[in-house]
Amino acid sequence: MTSPTANVSDLPASHPLVDGRTTTSALVTALRGGEPSRTPVWFMRQAGRSLPEYRQVRQGVGMIESCLMPELASEITLQPVRRHGVDAAIFFSDIVVPLRLAGVGVDIKAGVGPVMDRPYRTAADVDELVSRELDDAALAPIREAVQRTVAELSPAGAGAGTPLIGFGGAPFTLAAYLVEGRPSRDHLAARTLMHADPETWQRLTSWTADLTGRFLHAQVLAGASAVQLFDSWAGSLSLADYTSHVAPSSARALRHVAGLRADDDGAGVPGIHFGTGTGHLLEALRDVLTGAGVTHPTVGIDYRTPLDEASTLLGDGVSVQGNIDPALLGAPWEVLAAHVRDVVARGRRAPGHVVNLGHGVPPETDPTVLTRVVELVHSL
Repeated sequence: MTSPTANVSDLPASHPLVDGRTTTSALVTALRGGEPSRTPVWFMRQAGRSLPEYRQVRQGVGMIESCLMPELASEITLQPVRRHGVDAAIFFSDIVVPLRLAGVGVDIKAGVGPVMDRPYRTAADVDELVSRELDDAALAPIREAVQRTVAELSPAGAGAGTPLIGFGGAPFTLAAYLVEGRPSRDHLAARTLMHADPETWQRLTSWTADLTGRFLHAQVLAGASAVQLFDSWAGSLSLADYTSHVAPSSARALRHVAGLRADDDGAGVPGIHFGTGTGHLLEALRDVLTGAGVTHPTVGIDYRTPLDEASTLLGDGVSVQGNIDPALLGAPWEVLAAHVRDVVARGRRAPGHVVNLGHGVPPETDPTVLTRVVELVHSL
């Protein structure tokens, strides 16, 4: 993959990475390959259905609508930090929110997931999509939600704070939803378009890359201290298909934030890239980050690959995130605790390790178990 050049610019002086509020946090230190004061831990989907307070505030409000209500989105983002004492908040949003902001007809149906107004599978369909712009005004509720959240996580003048991680869906996952029209087991229509009309596929994924890139860029300028690019469906691809047809667009998305610098030494915004079922793609995920110009790359590892093996593949310049098996959250505590200790021990092979799940928190998880996991990790 050709190494792109990000447009370098400085973060605002009031940004938490610039004024020091999150610079020495356990999360940012680990993502940058340093030695944090304690092993940081947060959970994908920590802000969500496992929390009774989340279910209460979401009553009667649709998923996408809740993501676009700044006060509500901020409150949901903050809930797991208050309850569990995790070392980072993850911005509460959904992969398809940028599509809605760009004017695409999409909704999230209970028990199904994201459903488009129709599948977008032809060159003419893609022409219609790429004519839509995600303008700055449409991102106003995202910026406001992030600003509200950062003001509570890291109040100005209050010393060290808790970092917020910006969230964005990878271009391939967005494109797959658009082509399929709804969630799919094998993404056959998307993979067919990829090979049958590679030019149209490239235009589609370049467009979704810029949607996600602008979405992440808005979050970072508003105060997010790191970003995570989440690729739900990349694991369905071969290494060759991923490298040729997906990696360039993922790098394009990250390039929107890779050039933002926090200090005179060129320290940038740490970037995490995670996908499920991507054990065969780990080095390619790393290359997306480095090829985009991310100065502090971290690869999220799902529960299938031991962290020490993953770190050996990725090399000494790459931090890792993961990878507690979500299934064990429902196991007896002694079983889960032994697993957590093993994950932490294996993570020491990497220059930096952020403890997380190897996928998201299951909705039926007992929240007290997550709190105990945080306490255990911090005690090691």
